[in-house]
Amino acid sequence: MLRRIYDWCIAAAHKPYALWIMGAVSFAESSFFPVPPDVMLIPMSLARPQRAWLYAIVCTLTSVAGGVVGYAIGWGLYDTLGQWLIQLYGLSDKVEAFRQSYAEWGAWIIIGKGLTPIPYKLVTITSGFAGYNIWLFVLCSLIARGGRFFIVAILLNRYGDVIRAQIEKRLGLWVAIGALVLVLGFVIAFKLI
Repeated sequence: MLRRIYDWCIAAAHKPYALWIMGAVSFAESSFFPVPPDVMLIPMSLARPQRAWLYAIVCTLTSVAGGVVGYAIGWGLYDTLGQWLIQLYGLSDKVEAFRQSYAEWGAWIIIGKGLTPIPYKLVTITSGFAGYNIWLFVLCSLIARGGRFFIVAILLNRYGDVIRAQIEKRLGLWVAIGALVLVLGFVIAFKLI
């Protein structure tokens, strides 16, 4: 079954709509969707290593655009549901301390977590909730998401054939490692919140 899914992803990289789907997944992942764009970026870059740069650009731009939507969700939730929950739990005095901390360390939080498997939507929504400067948020997101996706592009453009051979030889192992990293990202994110 894994082989069929992998083969489908590799074959889909040559379809004209693949770039659009990858962009949509990248956009949605930054605001509400649980699946990272790597599930398309990696197979597409393995199938067509010469286009890995284009794929990284599309993932970066759509991820940042989706991040702005996530930011808006966090900003909008604070003004409606957020204030009510904060008062309900008696945390009104802690919100300002959180916002001040985020204002001081927000850039490092955005960049650090944007490079990791921690779900990026948590960073985008938190940034909006904290009222972090939107333009700094966009700049930090470009750095973080671009860094993450271009690292993949560099590796797969340069070593794609070797990596593809290793993945195809031990597909089950690599899928298990990928799933573990994804689950670990969620666990770390929930422990930090």
